[in-house]
Amino acid sequence: MLATRVFGLIGRRAISTSACVRSHAGVVKTEDYSLPSYVDRRDYPLPDVAHVRNLSSSQKALKEKEKKAWNDLSNEEKIELYHIKFNETFAKMNKPTNEWKTILGAAMFFIGFSAIIVMWEKRFVYGPIPHTFSEDWVAMQTQRMLDMKVGPIQGFSSNWDYDKKEWKK
Repeated sequence: MLATRVFGLIGRRAISTSACVRSHAGVVKTEDYSLPSYVDRRDYPLPDVAHVRNLSSSQKALKEKEKKAWNDLSNEEKIELYHIKFNETFAKMNKPTNEWKTILGAAMFFIGFSAIIVMWEKRFVYGPIPHTFSEDWVAMQTQRMLDMKVGPIQGFSSNWDYDKKEWKK
């Protein structure tokens, strides 16, 4: 019985979310991405639809005036016609932003946070350095490997001259 209730709930939820999304304020329709949309991008200079879709009465009159000679239009009217079709000019799109400051700041924040974690780990997590890292121990280990002739053909001992007791040059 519990399984049928769970599967019934899942089935109802899948059906109800396929066409719309539930929110706190009720049902919200999702945007249909198969329809043409407006985007301001340098690599896509002519969008599929105009920026302003629902024209006001003054904009409709201006669009009617656009069909006549363009010499009769003032510069302000030409700019307004441009902004009906496009939101931003290429100069505004190409204008540098201060986004690099945000990215650099975030990167520095995470690098600093990581450095604090590393320092904390060195202080509280890691123990003292093992005695095998001391220079005396490394020298004794190296001598032991040479005495055992470890890798005499291409390995470690092949670089040691046993007659002169020094490293080959």
